[in-house]
Amino acid sequence: MALLHLLVAAGFRKLVVCHLDHGLRGRASAEDARFVKRVAGKLGLEYEIGRTDVAARMKERGESLETAARNARHDFFAECARKRRCRRVLLAHHADDQAETVLWNLLRGSHGLKGMRAEQRLVTESGVVLELSRPLLGIRRAELVAWLESQGHRWREDASNAEPIAVRNRLRNEALPLLAEISGRDATLALVRGAADTEDLEALEAWALERAKVVDPQGRLHLPVLRALPVALQRIALRKFLQDGGVASPERDLIERGLGLLEVSNPAVINLPGGGKLRRREGRLWIEC
Repeated sequence: MALLHLLVAAGFRKLVVCHLDHGLRGRASAEDARFVKRVAGKLGLEYEIGRTDVAARMKERGESLETAARNARHDFFAECARKRRCRRVLLAHHADDQAETVLWNLLRGSHGLKGMRAEQRLVTESGVVLELSRPLLGIRRAELVAWLESQGHRWREDASNAEPIAVRNRLRNEALPLLAEISGRDATLALVRGAADTEDLEALEAWALERAKVVDPQGRLHLPVLRALPVALQRIALRKFLQDGGVASPERDLIERGLGLLEVSNPAVINLPGGGKLRRREGRLWIEC
């Protein structure tokens, strides 16, 4: 609601308000959808209201609640994008959301403090390319609430956000307040700043790899070039190569085993998650599916 009213106040008129009812909270979910429809109507904006059964999707696909809900939203946005011939999606994630994302990614073994991007290109399961923008990523939730109250704008709260039924809920309601209490500092702000620092480092890494030219014209890692790099940059180069090759989140152990292929005295192949292999031959590394 804050994002919507801020966009309208800034002069945006060609907006389509997209709301997906996840079907998880019965009457409350339906009332949320009706509320969104009323607000959009009062603002003179077009809207798309959808409904899905996230619980059924979880059972069918074996996805967690958060993953099923997120993928369902992406599918819904993709359908809206096709229908409206507009791929630009504005999302209202704020700094507190960013801190939760950074902490959860860190606990899952991310390389650095990885958070959401202010601008992101997303390819959905259906193949639709969406351009995601998060203009509120640097603003705290409390600031957004204060602004809504000062302007007399209403909004609705999802009561399930206060329940310990999902990882993000526990990070938000338990872990982050405890970290703040222990450190005597604003843990949310520290994580958000850390994510911004990681983005700067990633830009430097990309710049260094571009100049190192470790990938040959056939898309293979060129071992003589790779061996000449500092070990830290070797790790970065191999991690990016694996990610580009479909290994979503290469763990540190996998990277170290991959670097072992630089030594010709070691075995020339290692197994990758998902059944693929990373192979060495004639001074090159490549991925076999």
